[in-house]
Amino acid sequence: MLVVLSAQPDLCNTSLQQGFVSRPDYRLLTKFEQRGLRLGHGVWDLIFTKRCHDN
Repeated sequence: MLVVLSAQPDLCNTSLQQGFVSRPDYRLLTKFEQRGLRLGHGVWDLIFTKRCHDN
């Protein structure tokens, strides 16, 4: 998903490092995510915004 979203010229990644962000406080932890974490799987968040053009 990071590669696909990053390739979109109208989107801007809000992360300043490695493309991923920490889970935002406003996003609840899902049962699916809790299970993945319990099993030792990595969980990463992506937050992209619509890019403002200066043209």
